Amino acid sequence: MSSTDGTAPPDRPADERTMDLGPVGHLGDRLFSGLARGSGGLVVLIVAFVGIFLLALAIPSLAKNDSNFLFSRIWEPGAVPPKFGIAALFYTTVVSSIIAMAIAVPIAVGVALFTTYYAPKRLAAPVSHAIDLLAAVPSIIYGLWGILLFAPLLRPVINGLGTALGWIPIFEKPPTDNVGVVFTASVVLAIMILPVVTAISREIFAQTPIAHREGALALGSTRWEMIRMAVLPYGRSGVVSASMLGLGRALGETVAVLIILSVPNGNDPWNSSIFAGGETFASKIANNAAEFDSPEKTGAYIAAGLVLFVVTFLVNSIARIIVDRSTPGGKRTRKVKRVGDKPQSEGATL
Repeated sequence: MSSTDGTAPPDRPADERTMDLGPVGHLGDRLFSGLARGSGGLVVLIVAFVGIFLLALAIPSLAKNDSNFLFSRIWEPGAVPPKFGIAALFYTTVVSSIIAMAIAVPIAVGVALFTTYYAPKRLAAPVSHAIDLLAAVPSIIYGLWGILLFAPLLRPVINGLGTALGWIPIFEKPPTDNVGVVFTASVVLAIMILPVVTAISREIFAQTPIAHREGALALGSTRWEMIRMAVLPYGRSGVVSASMLGLGRALGETVAVLIILSVPNGNDPWNSSIFAGGETFASKIANNAAEFDSPEKTGAYIAAGLVLFVVTFLVNSIARIIVDRSTPGGKRTRKVKRVGDKPQSEGATL
């Protein structure tokens, strides 16, 4: 005899009793599931649409291009036939972003560790808020500040590096005294991506399990040893993700780089030094928007944008792979068979 409340009679064993959890799959669940799936699918469709759009507009110009698109440094999309290549743009974009990352990531990790484990709360909060406010500064402000105020301050650094390391081509100092160089743009980019990397790293470090931290300290570790053995391994994947987000910002930054970098003369030989001017993908497209007066010219710049789109996509994909391999669930486990042990099942791993 069953009771009216959906449960088994009291005289039945406890493990045989059932509980009525109510109807499953009601309208609210179906709506939320549909919205979640639709949102994820919409993002994929937008990315695919952008890629198809860029590819469709770039193919006609690439078919008429009379130069090697990937390895040529010539940029004459208005010539007959058109000649354009992205080698110089790719070099400036990648080098400036790498220098920015090399400057920003160590500083961001240090600031994140300081505000999380070293600074008192009265100091940590203002420092964190000040770093976060850097993300709210418009790009044009960074560009004007970089070229008018910060670039002259970097001139002694540029002269010193050029004198000490000028025998290396990438550090060769050009004969002209120019402040709108790749190195200046890279330092400004480092300041721009600093709050992004710092904020994410800070949150990841703060989520390190207390048991890991207190266990390291209980074994006699110093604070730095605790951070090195418990905090940094736990937050490695988060730092990689934060760095890749910052790299994406550096690769696609337009206004600040456009203001800072001086455009080389088309008749001058190409210079690989970071103390010379140049153009990135984004600054080249923005600086020559007035030339979008014919399908051939427009397609040339769209092709450059397509390369930037692919590079950014590859960077994020590589970051996703690194993060997956850094997390415990993404590591491949190794089976260990000890002498005298019985054969283990497929799921038995160490």
